[in-house]
Amino acid sequence: MKKISVIGAGGMGCALAGHLFELGNTLTLYTPFADEADEINKNHENTDKLPGVKIDPDIIVTSDKEAAFKDADIVVIATPSKVLRDSLFFLKSHLPANAVFVCCSKGIEQRSHMLLADVVKEVLCIDDIVVLSGPSHAEELAKKLPTAMVAASENKDNAIYIQDVFTSEYLRIYTSEDIRGVELGGALKNVIALCAGIVDGLGYGDNTKAALMTRGMAEISRLGESMGAKRETFFGLAGIGDLIVTCTSMHSRNRRAGIRIGQGIPVKEAVEGIRMTVEGYETCIPAYELSLQHGVSMPITKALHDIIKGHLGVGQAVRELMTRSKKDEFI
Repeated sequence: MKKISVIGAGGMGCALAGHLFELGNTLTLYTPFADEADEINKNHENTDKLPGVKIDPDIIVTSDKEAAFKDADIVVIATPSKVLRDSLFFLKSHLPANAVFVCCSKGIEQRSHMLLADVVKEVLCIDDIVVLSGPSHAEELAKKLPTAMVAASENKDNAIYIQDVFTSEYLRIYTSEDIRGVELGGALKNVIALCAGIVDGLGYGDNTKAALMTRGMAEISRLGESMGAKRETFFGLAGIGDLIVTCTSMHSRNRRAGIRIGQGIPVKEAVEGIRMTVEGYETCIPAYELSLQHGVSMPITKALHDIIKGHLGVGQAVRELMTRSKKDEFI
């Protein structure tokens, strides 16, 4: 039995808390919002972020940052990327120095272009963190539908430790030392998923989406390799696995936002209408700027960047992608 604290009572935070509690651990679910904690404690459910999924009454749900992390063995971070740094600064003095930190948040910090594991290490002044990623919609994880994820860390022992704690009959955890590749796969697939939703909203077909996903993975892996990641990581669970589920599922808030954009709703209105963080929207601009910094061609990411910035309409962006100069597939 481990004492585990989860930062963030959104869908993934609630789903992981329930999963880890059922494996026999002591769980505390932290939210900075007292009204959210009160609602969950009253209804034993986050009716806004994960409706229909009951949260065991023995899971402690609190906004008391002093009590939330006392003596925790593991701290799971499940906050939106855009509030990660500020959240950790707010909690820093209350976080246990000897805990293993697990980051489930996916994205790239806009201000610094840093990957989120690097943000966590910088803010908390720690040397190691485990990144957990893969095809894992909270809605399905909470229903115990079988899936697999990757626990990545530069410290193999910590990755194995999290593998042992998180593995169950319906969640299989693999390990990796390619933390950069696992993070980039989880962050950049949201950009492509937002584009996949646009494809659906425009009424295009399966051929279009298959081509988009394939070429999307090509540019994800190009940027990843240029940043020191291993190519094979992008053809595993944290890469192609997460890309497939996020581009094809209606659980995907990125795909749902993209559908609205493809249907003609203005970008900001389409994203805000999802009422949860659309990470592909948050990640696209820093991802495009990283591609320029590393001299990597990412035409799909650029097209979405131009749509978000208002430089191109959706139809014009599609035409520009389809009429680019001819090239070999693997060059």
